[in-house]
Amino acid sequence: MPDNYMPSWLSYTLSATGLASAAGGVMLYLYQSDLLYLPSHPDGSRTQVPKPSEFGMPYQEEILTTKDNVKIRSYIIPQQDEKAAMNAPTIIYFHANAGNMGHRLPISKVFWEKFKANVVMLSYRGYGLSEGTPNDKGLRIDSQTMLDHVRAHPVLGKTKIIAYGQSLGGAVAIDVVARNPDAFSGLMIENTFLSVNKMIPHVIPMLKNLTWLCHLNWPSESSIRQIVKTPILFLSGKKDELVPPAHMRALYETSQTRGLKVWKEFENGTHNDTCIQSGYFSAIRDFLLEIRDDMPEPAKEEAAATKEKTHLSEQDERFQLVSGVADADGMTHSFRVEEVDED
Repeated sequence: MPDNYMPSWLSYTLSATGLASAAGGVMLYLYQSDLLYLPSHPDGSRTQVPKPSEFGMPYQEEILTTKDNVKIRSYIIPQQDEKAAMNAPTIIYFHANAGNMGHRLPISKVFWEKFKANVVMLSYRGYGLSEGTPNDKGLRIDSQTMLDHVRAHPVLGKTKIIAYGQSLGGAVAIDVVARNPDAFSGLMIENTFLSVNKMIPHVIPMLKNLTWLCHLNWPSESSIRQIVKTPILFLSGKKDELVPPAHMRALYETSQTRGLKVWKEFENGTHNDTCIQSGYFSAIRDFLLEIRDDMPEPAKEEAAATKEKTHLSEQDERFQLVSGVADADGMTHSFRVEEVDED
């Protein structure tokens, strides 16, 4: 999500009238979905969706029909060997606000290639090539549809399911895990907000007294309290300029899970580049290994082999993501994987 994503027409409305607060309140009430959801940013996001094959991953593209009859696009990226796929965790990737699922494929490749995980991705309604218009109720339906599809899958349905969400995707992930406590073996969230209402004063300060007009409902602060047994990994960029880092810390402190709870903070991580900070994938790798500890013995042996092959540590990661294409606002919406020589 870019630092300044207020549409130009709204910015003009708020600055050109002496009734800025009143006008802002009206705009907030009527157009808040347009303010929050950015499916067309960056340009081409609604028509150009990179494919896993472009990153060397075999996949199936599935068109899922939701209960309200909206067709959404998804990628199923299993491990190539069926036995390996059954022993691997399955990560459902809930992407951040702007762009589409294809823009996050370099991260999925790390999960698939380095961690030997199955990966499932979706473009929410109104994003990428999916039908519909984004709204909070619709995205909840989309996430449930994706989960139901995974659970019914002949191979992935037998695996441990992990939810992974960035920013808005973190709110989606928290919500679907809270509603399906027995379906998930883990939750990983990055730079996620407490609620939309608590984000408004930070993003649009002039509307800080009008948050009661906001009817969008992503109450992660309350939803995370309903997750009482699922392990959770919190990934926080200390220099996040969009979602105040205090939001992530509050989510961590609010969480009452009896499962593993891990806090990982990245000193130089901003909202959009936390995932390229040193130690990011080490934290995820270690978290996944902890979750695998109660797997059958063959799967545990495979997990140990995976750890041995990747050689990740805080000081020396064999690979990392580096910034890819950035738009005029400085928002990075794609990444590439680079190998890093060992010392």
